[in-house]
Amino acid sequence: MKNIVFASPGFLYFLALLPVMIVLYILRYRKPNAALNVSSAEQFNAFPAVSFRIYMRHVLFALRVLSVGLLIIILARPQSTNSYQDVTTEGIDIILTLDISGSMLARDFKPDRLEASKNVATEFITARPYDRIGLVVFSGESFTQCPLTTDHAVLINLLREVKSGIIEDGTAIGEGLATAVNRIRDAKGRSRVVILLTDGINNRGIIAPLTAAEIAKTFGVRVYTIGVGTMGVAPMPVRTPFGIRYEDMPVEIDEDILRNIASVTGGSYFRATDNNKLSQIYSEIDKMEKSRLEVRHFRVREEKFFIPAVIVTVIFILEFLLRNLVLKSLT
Repeated sequence: MKNIVFASPGFLYFLALLPVMIVLYILRYRKPNAALNVSSAEQFNAFPAVSFRIYMRHVLFALRVLSVGLLIIILARPQSTNSYQDVTTEGIDIILTLDISGSMLARDFKPDRLEASKNVATEFITARPYDRIGLVVFSGESFTQCPLTTDHAVLINLLREVKSGIIEDGTAIGEGLATAVNRIRDAKGRSRVVILLTDGINNRGIIAPLTAAEIAKTFGVRVYTIGVGTMGVAPMPVRTPFGIRYEDMPVEIDEDILRNIASVTGGSYFRATDNNKLSQIYSEIDKMEKSRLEVRHFRVREEKFFIPAVIVTVIFILEFLLRNLVLKSLT
């Protein structure tokens, strides 16, 4: 019986009496009958050898065995069990801050830095269903692509729409961080986190990166910084009269600034040199910033002796009628 337990399972041991009852009954009716010598059995031929009513007496015993078995089960108190799980989550508020400057189209990542960053960020979002996550993008200036939300499907769609060139080019790291902090400073999550990804040196904006880091520290926002780009040179897009072509150019990332931002806010700095390394970095951040998940289990039990009790009652009535009406002359 699925999801059935017994409140008093000790009574089930009495079910062992049923085979004993059956054996005693068989032995009782296998006793040899007395012999009677008559001169002729011709006068008995008019009667059937065995009456149907004789067989019916065994039905009375079967009903008695069944009723005893059901009474034992009723005494054991069968109950159905249903388990419920109450999940309480205390999530983390995270703002992804993504550099979308022209250099993010460099092809030292596959297919390029920006698309690789978007793909890994999507996996990161999907793996954190209990957190509120938002998206800020920046190049020469910054803006909020998506405010903090638990609707991750909407967030991922907005992330996919991000492209280089939708705002003025440049690398305003301080502006991007300040916008992210402004978006997350009043959040009510257990922890407030900014993940800032860039591939260049701060060269635009009126807010210095370290000033933005101090602001983040004031509001208790932890910043993880990621520098994206291979070591040495990378094929970067260059505009020419004949269109875009790719030339190997030096990779310049202001790692000192990124380290200082992380240090001031209690975060960490990472350097991603390829797709796999970038994915590993997000996995490491994911492990460091875990949501709190509290699970409480409830078990509800419902008595299930009613149906066996009804069956026993019907059996008692049926046995009474058979014994006192149909089979009265045999009992």
